[in-house]
Amino acid sequence: MAEQLRLMAVHAHPDDESSKGAATMAKYVAQGVDVLVVTCTGGERGSVLNPKLDRPDVWANIADIRRAEMDAARAILGIEQAWLGFVDSGLPEGDPLPPLPEGCFALQDVEVAAGPLVRLMREFRPHVVTTYDEEGGYPHPDHIMCHKVSMAAFEAAGDPERYPELGTPWQPLKLYYDIGFSKGKIMALHEGMLAAGKESPYEEWLQRWEDRPDKGPRITTRVNCAEYFPVRDDALRAHATQVDPDGFWFQVPMELQQRAWPTEDFQLARSVVDSPLPESDLFAGVRETAHAR
Repeated sequence: MAEQLRLMAVHAHPDDESSKGAATMAKYVAQGVDVLVVTCTGGERGSVLNPKLDRPDVWANIADIRRAEMDAARAILGIEQAWLGFVDSGLPEGDPLPPLPEGCFALQDVEVAAGPLVRLMREFRPHVVTTYDEEGGYPHPDHIMCHKVSMAAFEAAGDPERYPELGTPWQPLKLYYDIGFSKGKIMALHEGMLAAGKESPYEEWLQRWEDRPDKGPRITTRVNCAEYFPVRDDALRAHATQVDPDGFWFQVPMELQQRAWPTEDFQLARSVVDSPLPESDLFAGVRETAHAR
């Protein structure tokens, strides 16, 4: 009998799992895949982006609230979830940028910080891992550190000479970067809104795009998961301090999203199995080999 398929998604903060690849995870859960989200930090220094919750009592209990929000999102997505236990670095602002807080995630030694993730990889034994690219998806210090730690753990988890005290070695077969937004996706949603006679929330994004590289050419894998976009949005709304339910992310009607861009997109960054590109399945090349693991 083929081995149970397992997917691990490594994210920087609670809420990242619901805004990046959530519909893909929900689809695989529905197919019977075991999915584990690893959350590197507690999100303690994140902003409260829901004006209804920007209150002193919320800020006073923000760490506990973020954990409760993560638990609610986990239940909606049907996933497992584990905390690595690092402290949020915050997003520094200003010119020059202020120093990062002492002891925060982004200032950890990569080899040391990768240890807890190596342990989880050896315990959960994922066939596929998703994380952020070298820019962190966007340049938040915790997202960049999440990339570094994910890459280090992916390379070390299967090596019996690395971290020998952290369990029996296990080599994941594939690693992907989330590609949340490409110019093609933004254009499709923008043009869909205009064609429907609606005001597009992406006008300003497109005006700024000339100053940003387009990650669309990096996409190798498009997972059709439009059916699970409502689950994604429900999970995102569960992070009530992190998202305004009347805000930007919910301005495009669901049926338009599903029609204009029905996939979540990824870049295959590492693979130890054969899988011709482009792909439509994160487990392409894995399903055929998992029974031998």
